Amino acid sequence: MTTFRTGAQTHQAVLPQQPALESGSADTPGSRDETAHGLPAVRPGTGVEHGRGETGGVRTRTRRRHARSDATAAETAETGSGDAPRLAASRVFVPAKAGEPLMPCHPARARELLAGGRAVVARRAPFTIRLRQRTRAESTVEGVQLRIDPGSKATGIAITEEQHRNGPKGRSAIARRGLITIELRHRGQKIHSGMMRRAAYRRRRRSANLRYRAPRHDNRPRPHGWLPPSLRHRIDSTMAVVVRLCRYAPVLEIHVEHVAFDTSAFTEVMPSGAQGGESTHGASEIREFLLAKWERSCAYCDATGVPLNIDHVRARSRGGSDRVSNLVLACVPCNQAKGTTSVHAFLADRPARLERVIAQLRRPLQDVAATNATRLQLVTALAAQGVPVHTWSGGRTHWNRVAMGLPKSHTLDALVTGFFDHERGDSLVRIPAQVLVVGSTGRGSYARTTPDRFGFPRLRRPRRKIQHGYATGDLVSAVVPKGKWAGRWVGRIAVRTGGQHRITTLTSRFDVSHRNVRLLQRADGYTYGFAHEIRLSGRRGPAYSGPTLKGGDPGNVRTPDA
Repeated sequence: MTTFRTGAQTHQAVLPQQPALESGSADTPGSRDETAHGLPAVRPGTGVEHGRGETGGVRTRTRRRHARSDATAAETAETGSGDAPRLAASRVFVPAKAGEPLMPCHPARARELLAGGRAVVARRAPFTIRLRQRTRAESTVEGVQLRIDPGSKATGIAITEEQHRNGPKGRSAIARRGLITIELRHRGQKIHSGMMRRAAYRRRRRSANLRYRAPRHDNRPRPHGWLPPSLRHRIDSTMAVVVRLCRYAPVLEIHVEHVAFDTSAFTEVMPSGAQGGESTHGASEIREFLLAKWERSCAYCDATGVPLNIDHVRARSRGGSDRVSNLVLACVPCNQAKGTTSVHAFLADRPARLERVIAQLRRPLQDVAATNATRLQLVTALAAQGVPVHTWSGGRTHWNRVAMGLPKSHTLDALVTGFFDHERGDSLVRIPAQVLVVGSTGRGSYARTTPDRFGFPRLRRPRRKIQHGYATGDLVSAVVPKGKWAGRWVGRIAVRTGGQHRITTLTSRFDVSHRNVRLLQRADGYTYGFAHEIRLSGRRGPAYSGPTLKGGDPGNVRTPDA
């Protein structure tokens, strides 16, 4: 539970920001921190604000509140002009008066526009403001790139901008800046479990000779491009977020990681890549496959957090192949102790471990199968948006991330997806400090009853989903006048027909009358929260501290009565 004092320096329509965003330099008009790009707010001789295209009339010199050294340090930390990536504030979406997307701005700039009455809050999550008078024709729009790292359980999405700068050898290099990062969490496993549970209900009713639906034949035709609901959900949820981001930001092109784990094509890659110590794209693909399959631990002792080697279950000197089905991950002591002996002889005194290793070698990865089944249709759906789509291999993404010394995460993989010429000096110079975590929840169910564990109806659900003007999942503000929960709360609502709705916040859950509730945002099938990104200690070997979910919903705030 987060408590904010009365009169804090935050606009009533803006969610409370972290202390770094409340600094005086960020709120100083004319400083370099109030725009989205770390450039001067007014271009010399033009009177046009960077990224907004707004004319400010006669340019006047603003009194500096801080020393020049502090402003220079803040500018360096924000623009990422050093060698290592810098953590910066996540940007705010800014549509024009008619809804056309403009360049995202800094949160301090958004607070200034809201306080001056030049913008209104258009959406709470993701936080979006809309300008009252400015149009797209009167603004300078440079455009951004949308980068996607698809996954089975979660998908990383990043909005970036690229600018040219002088490289170390005097050549023109690309400096990529991350503006907004999103981690989309799928619910494919939940959908799969629900369908398996429904099938079990039907089988049980058939075996008990109760009323049931006749089973369908298994060889019925499927339409072209058909996918199971659990896999179709991954594409639909990703496209829903992409379409929304293209509506809020001026996306010029889309870069997506075209993940393909084809184990039959990994036969002759290992000797020249991973075994020889060279860093190739094929070797990176195999490493990522093995790390996912063996959960980044030693197959023989379950050691984690130590250097892992790729070990042949059947040594090549004894006729073993380089196929992935013959490869495991092993720590250095286990790899040296095993040597060229067979896995049956090495684990003869541990039969349970031997059985588990053999079973894991034969077991296919469900996540890999789900990614392979959806990757082509995801690219096809993205191309239908009318924006140029570029595909990149997972090995290139891994190569870029390792070259920059970044840990593994979906959002960081999305930021480095695409082409980087490391010899020329291309680099990632800015990483958003907070990740917007979007969880798929769905929009409810068509079922009118709740079954028990035997499949019989237990409760009768109401036919109307909207009760007293609210639906389950809406983001609301509740004011409790007295009692244990006195104060102002922001959270998700679960409606009841009697009018006593349940409010779920970050730390508590309680009931409140519908008369004390005010709607903030309608439910859209997703929940929103924030996670802290990494803490960078340098270009190599950053200290990883996340991501750790900070809140289930943005603005889960309680303001107690004085």
